[in-house]
Amino acid sequence: MHSDPTYPLFPIFAFFGFILPLIPLQWHLAAWNSGTCYFMIWTSLASLNQFINSIVWADNVTNWAPWWCEISIRIQIGASVAVPASCMCIQRRLYQIASVRAVSVTRAEKRRAILVDSLICVLFPLCFIVLQYVVQGHRFNIYENIGCAPAIYNTLLTYFINLMWPIVIGLTSAFYCVLTLRAFHRRRLEFSQFLSSNRSLTVSRYFRLMALATTEICCTTPLAIAVLCLSATSAPIEPWRSWSDTHYQYSRVVQVPALLWRSNKMLVASYETTRWVTVLCPLVFFAFFGFADEARKHYRTLFNAVLKRFGYQQPPQPPAKDAS
Repeated sequence: MHSDPTYPLFPIFAFFGFILPLIPLQWHLAAWNSGTCYFMIWTSLASLNQFINSIVWADNVTNWAPWWCEISIRIQIGASVAVPASCMCIQRRLYQIASVRAVSVTRAEKRRAILVDSLICVLFPLCFIVLQYVVQGHRFNIYENIGCAPAIYNTLLTYFINLMWPIVIGLTSAFYCVLTLRAFHRRRLEFSQFLSSNRSLTVSRYFRLMALATTEICCTTPLAIAVLCLSATSAPIEPWRSWSDTHYQYSRVVQVPALLWRSNKMLVASYETTRWVTVLCPLVFFAFFGFADEARKHYRTLFNAVLKRFGYQQPPQPPAKDAS
C-alpha cells in the first residue's frame, strides 16, 4: 500500500499544471501581456518541479540526485515570490487600464512596461533565491512522497529575508485590486471606450485577469501568513549568532520518512496545502483562459491545420442568408 494517500492523483494534477498553462502562452506573448506570461511560466515550472519530486521520491527518501535537489529547492524558493509578484504586475496593469492612464500605446511604452515586469518577476526572484543562502542551515531536506525541500534555519532573520515577502507582495496586490475597483467605478465610460479601441485586451479578458489575480491573492496570501505563524509557533525561534553557526555542517542532507513527518498534523497540513496550491494555480489559470472564445478560436485553427497536414480539407462554411 502506498504511504501517500494522494498518489497518483497529485502527480497527475501536477503534470496537467505543467502543460495546460503553456497552451495560451503564445497568445499572451503576442498581446505583450508580460505579467500574465510570467505567471504562466512560473506556475508551469513550479508544477513540473512538484511532478518530478512526487514521482522520484514516492515511498522513499533516497538521495538519488543531489544536483536536482539543488535546482528544485531554488525553483520552490523563486516561485514562492515570483507567482504573487506576477499577480501584482497583472493587478498593476489592470489598475492602469481602469484609471485610463495607462496601457502602453507606443512601442517604447510597451517595452518599458515589459522591462518593469521583468525586473519584478525575474530579477527580484533571482535576488531572493541568492539571499536565502544567508538563512539556509544545510544543503536541503528530502521528505518521503514530497521530495526536495529547502532547509531554512528558523531564526529571526529568516522572517525578514524569507517569510515576509510573499505577504508583502500579496498585500500590495490587494491594494492595487482595491484601487482598480474604485477607478473602474469612477470612470466606467472612459474605461469602456479605451477597451473598445484596444485590440489586445477585451472586456472579457480584462475581467478574467482580474478574477485570476484576485483568486491568487485570496489563496496565496493567507497561506503565506499561515506558514509564517506555523514557523513562529511550531519550533523555537533561534537567535542569529553568526554565519559559521548557521552554516555549520552545511553539506549534510536530512532525509525524513513519511511515517515521521505525517505524525505531525500541522506539518501535514502545511506541506500538503503548499504543494496542492502550487499545482492548482496553473489549473485555475487554464480554467479562466483555456475555454474562452479566443481560446476556442485558436483550437479550431490548430485543429484545421492538423487536418490539412494529413490531407483533409475542412469544407467551407455556407454564407449566412440575409433575412428578407
